[in-house]
Amino acid sequence: MTPLITLAARSAWNRRFTLMLTVASIALATLLLMGIERLRTDLRANFSSAVSGTDLIVGARTGSTQLLLYSVFRIGAATNNMGWASVQALAAHRAVAWVVPISLGDSHRGYPVLGTSGEYFERFRYGNRQPLKLAEGRAFNQLFEAVLGADVAEQLGYKLGQRLTLAHGSGELVAEHADKPFVVTGILARTGTPVDRTVHISLESMEALHVDWVGGVQMPGRALTPDQLREMNLQPKAVTAALVGLKSRPAVFSVQRWVADYRAEPLMAILPGVALDELWEVVGVGEKALLAMSVMVGVVSLAGLVSVVLAGLNERRRELAVLRAVGAGPRHVLALLALEGALVTLAGALLGLLLALGGAAALGPWLQSRHGLVIGWGMPSTAQWMLFAAVVATGWLASLLPALRAYRLSLVDGLSPRI
Repeated sequence: MTPLITLAARSAWNRRFTLMLTVASIALATLLLMGIERLRTDLRANFSSAVSGTDLIVGARTGSTQLLLYSVFRIGAATNNMGWASVQALAAHRAVAWVVPISLGDSHRGYPVLGTSGEYFERFRYGNRQPLKLAEGRAFNQLFEAVLGADVAEQLGYKLGQRLTLAHGSGELVAEHADKPFVVTGILARTGTPVDRTVHISLESMEALHVDWVGGVQMPGRALTPDQLREMNLQPKAVTAALVGLKSRPAVFSVQRWVADYRAEPLMAILPGVALDELWEVVGVGEKALLAMSVMVGVVSLAGLVSVVLAGLNERRRELAVLRAVGAGPRHVLALLALEGALVTLAGALLGLLLALGGAAALGPWLQSRHGLVIGWGMPSTAQWMLFAAVVATGWLASLLPALRAYRLSLVDGLSPRI
């Protein structure tokens, strides 16, 4: 058997260019399969990590997905606000441990502005219950102070002490609160969540911005100076939503029912995890399309492997006939071609795996810094190993087709050149 393997190895070396192309084709297919699977898994993990440690999100009655989109992802706008009295009633519920109100609507150069309380920096969690951390400076504790998300600071080149003005509303047609500039007092460490793209101010600052505004415009002759505003009672009259933490997790459904039955105004409470799953079912269609596309690429690459081996089989008929003449039986030829196909497929799959791991390690920091997408570059997951095994097994099975054809060729067929 050893001489036959040596002959087969030398034969493969003579066809090294063709085999290298086949290996490269399988490597690219494996790279796509493994890369897309890693991207799909990490994308979902990033999506689900946008908020954690929050038991309920309460807001004006609307769709659960819409409430999740504007309260967590800063997408869209609330159909209505919830009154401050409702926030206080919710905070007084015996099962509620903490309430963090949030107020949205304004923006700064395309980035959403979030009005909230100082407790937000202590209570908000993302990922695996990770708290927010300040990379520089401190949280706001006075009017007209702002804390920036990592992306806002990086993209706009802002530092501590930077003065900025906010705009009323979002989009292209916005009016500036130019008479009430803010000072940057803190910059948050990167989280890979919508927090990175948010400007945080206090609820009192949000209220101060709109005291002398009616219907989206500033009242003529009623502009108040920052000093005048500091002397006013700036307790908000309404907020967009509230993040709620409970003393006991089993109480989540009773509090949700209490919110649904709240009579002072129509409110709803959603479970963030359930709403995230519902939202992922909608946006996950694109993920499935990507996975299907990568599978098609893999099938095409393996079909290429079969066609290359079949095409080369005609050129190797004399070589196979010589192997038969020196003592190799049909089973030996079948085994050699099957072994060759398995080795070529395994080499391509290993190369693709290494490229996928190297690509994740090389591009991971750039994707996180530019797009907030955290890509893991550790050991492959179970699903990735299954894909890897599927590529190797399919490639080996595909290589059996030309091997079976060679098995049926007779010795005379190879030694009788056709003219």
